[in-house]
Amino acid sequence: MTALLAIGALVAGCAHVKPWQRERLAKAKMQLSGDAQATELEQHVYESREGSAGGTGGAGGGCGCN
Repeated sequence: MTALLAIGALVAGCAHVKPWQRERLAKAKMQLSGDAQATELEQHVYESREGSAGGTGGAGGGCGCN
C-alpha cells in the first residue's frame, strides 16, 4: 500500500509541457540562478560586510596554500 502511494506521488509530479509554454518557462527570471553580474555583486557585498571570503568553490583547502 505504501509503495502504491509513493508511486502515485511520483507520477503526479510529471507534467507534459506544450511547445508554446516552454518559452515562458525558459525566461531568465524563471532560472534558479539569476543574473550572473548581480550574483557576483551580491557575493562581493556579502564578503565585504562579513569581513571574510571563500567557501564558494574557490581554490585552496584551508591550509593556507593555493
